[in-house]
Amino acid sequence: MIKIKPEGLEQYKAYHANPLPGVNEMIKECNLKNYSIYQRGDYMFSYFEYDGDDYEADMEKMAADPTTQHWWSLVKPLMQPLDDRNEGEFWSDMEEIYHLD
Repeated sequence: MIKIKPEGLEQYKAYHANPLPGVNEMIKECNLKNYSIYQRGDYMFSYFEYDGDDYEADMEKMAADPTTQHWWSLVKPLMQPLDDRNEGEFWSDMEEIYHLD
């Protein structure tokens, strides 16, 4: 979960309507699937399923990717991390309260 800056919403949507080449491929290469981002007002919620063996290593791989770094340089300035986020978080994790398969 994260806030979107009101003045950044349309640009954020435009970026995600046409991601940079390589961004979606890196997400898949890092074992994320069924990745979605939802918006309600100023809040963005992401959902994904991780299908790998080492989440931390896959996230480090993604963070080291030059294309991903460029992508983040475009979209991060449009977002506003939550005040109560945990140390080291940009997007704030949420606790799952209910799940049904």
